[in-house]
Amino acid sequence: MTTLEQVEKLCAMAKISYEEAKAALDATNGDLLEAIIYLEKQGKITAPTGEGFYSSEKKQYHDYDAHHAHNAHHHCHDGKHFASGLKKIGSFCMKMIRKGNTNSFEVLKGEEIKASFPVIVLALLLVFAFWVTIPLIVIGLFFGLRYRFNGPDLKHNPVNDAMNSAADAAETLKKSIEI
Repeated sequence: MTTLEQVEKLCAMAKISYEEAKAALDATNGDLLEAIIYLEKQGKITAPTGEGFYSSEKKQYHDYDAHHAHNAHHHCHDGKHFASGLKKIGSFCMKMIRKGNTNSFEVLKGEEIKASFPVIVLALLLVFAFWVTIPLIVIGLFFGLRYRFNGPDLKHNPVNDAMNSAADAAETLKKSIEI
């Protein structure tokens, strides 16, 4: 039994009409590969060029198998490189999580700390809810809130100077609107 999904897949692969795809699949009992071969034999689609071939000669299959065995050997080495790369990425992520947990993002009103939470929380909020987080931070500036990063890695960070400048600019803008 031929399904719509099979027909659509063959249409996309072979760039033929639904009618031609259904006829080819019906003729091959729903076997997609056999349907492609069937269409090639009828001249409705062209056979692949380059290294793609169909043959029943034993020698070519041996060459084909040797070629794949050679590639499998390289894939084994690629797998080691891939695992090494994943290990480096994991190590980097763990380092960032540790730094994000040891440093904090503080919300201040005057000199009083109103809220303090790990930088990793701010990062997650910015990634998953930036449309809420960024406007709240900006609105907070107009209500006299200031922000800073604090911790062993971020205490004397130029970002803190930039956030102070933004808070000063918001305060200046607020005063110019009140006049």
